[in-house]
Amino acid sequence: MGEKKLPTIIQSLIPIIFLIILLIINVSIFGDDSLDGSIQIVLILSSAVAASIAFDLGFTWKEIQSGILKSINSSMASILILFLVGSLAGSWLLSGIVPAFIYYGIQILNPNVFLFAACIICIIVSMATGSSWTTSATIGIALIGIGKALNISDGLIAGAILSGAYFGDKMSPLSDTTNLAPAMAGSDLISHIKYLTITTVPSIVISLIIFIFLGLNINSSIENDNALLISNIISEKFYISPVLFIVPLFVIFLIYKKVKAVPSLFLGVILGAVFALIFQTNLVIEVSDFKGETWISLFSGIMKSLYGSIQIETSNELVNELLSSDGMYGMMKTIWLVISAMIFGGVMEKAGFLNKISSFIIDKVNSTGSLVASTSGTCVFFNLTASDQYLSIVIPGKMYSKIYKEKGLAPENLSRTLEDSGTVTSVLVPWNTCGAYHASVLNVPTLMYLPYCFFSLLSPLMTILVAYLRIKIKILKSK
Repeated sequence: MGEKKLPTIIQSLIPIIFLIILLIINVSIFGDDSLDGSIQIVLILSSAVAASIAFDLGFTWKEIQSGILKSINSSMASILILFLVGSLAGSWLLSGIVPAFIYYGIQILNPNVFLFAACIICIIVSMATGSSWTTSATIGIALIGIGKALNISDGLIAGAILSGAYFGDKMSPLSDTTNLAPAMAGSDLISHIKYLTITTVPSIVISLIIFIFLGLNINSSIENDNALLISNIISEKFYISPVLFIVPLFVIFLIYKKVKAVPSLFLGVILGAVFALIFQTNLVIEVSDFKGETWISLFSGIMKSLYGSIQIETSNELVNELLSSDGMYGMMKTIWLVISAMIFGGVMEKAGFLNKISSFIIDKVNSTGSLVASTSGTCVFFNLTASDQYLSIVIPGKMYSKIYKEKGLAPENLSRTLEDSGTVTSVLVPWNTCGAYHASVLNVPTLMYLPYCFFSLLSPLMTILVAYLRIKIKILKSK
């Protein structure tokens, strides 16, 4: 076997350039359906391109395969969490925990501070569901209708909705991006959320203050029939009580006591299932494949909520969409994406491509602030070019993880930057899957709401500012 050659910067960049070009073509053809598998195949094809160059440099398939397996193995803890998050979403829906969050969230709607209230409601719903897409497509649509009755600008209403929705998308442990970012950076879910608060809370507070001031001149009576209808349907369908919040409060307590994410989430799943049996027995039977109040139907209903798709049927299509879950199965696309990305990252790392790119970037940055700014810019670049929120987290995460370690920075700094810059800016790009989706659902053009998405605009700036000021920059502990 001959001596291995070191890759050039051009050779190192070829797989990434190939990936970007193929992703642009892919998204233009498949659009919102890209995550159904085509993006994963693009990552595999890009891995093949990287492997071909690695072969030319003198690597064997056995060596490349070992790099792939090592990379996949590093993401297994996050994959376990993703499975549990899927089950948690299902059991918390069926138990009435998520509907209770939505029900009480709607109650705080105040016509005098509509924009502020709309943002708060979307924060609550998005935190409960872990999805900005679900929030936009359900309560977001209702809020658009209410805001129009007040003669408020469509762009301003959508900006308030999406600011709240993306706060929850970043901070909720149920969110796939909140799990994906630490998986790519090498952090863990709990530490990631903790460090996110340093930049995320100031960003949303500033956004809420702006919405309060903008809403001061809004004087109108509010026709909140849609919101009241959703609230009434939920209360008719579910047993709604503050007692349901015992489960999420218990999980928060476990996290506060520094219990690891997997056992904390597992206990959250089990307690959600128990509360479903106690408080929502009729609904457990309703979603079951077996009718009649027997142990078989109860068992079937609970199991379906944990592993598969359930739909709570009501007389309102809007509420039906809100009261649905895909359980553990719903996480398969994200897990598939993680594995495909880790294959690509494994080849890139084993062949020395990431190291070469990292070295090239390290030569250009001379401070923590410039490193974070470079990471942030890369995330935005991938949102603009790859047109996908996930890839703006996955690719920079793999590219920069080693650089942060060499600079003595803990992975929490990287995972925070990935979310502050990758997750939230996707909605600002018209041709990005997120931008196109929300514009379509809310019926508001992306460029119309962009100036009012204060949270998404502030987040990358806040993460760069914190880095330059060296506020709460976690340093790696020496072994």
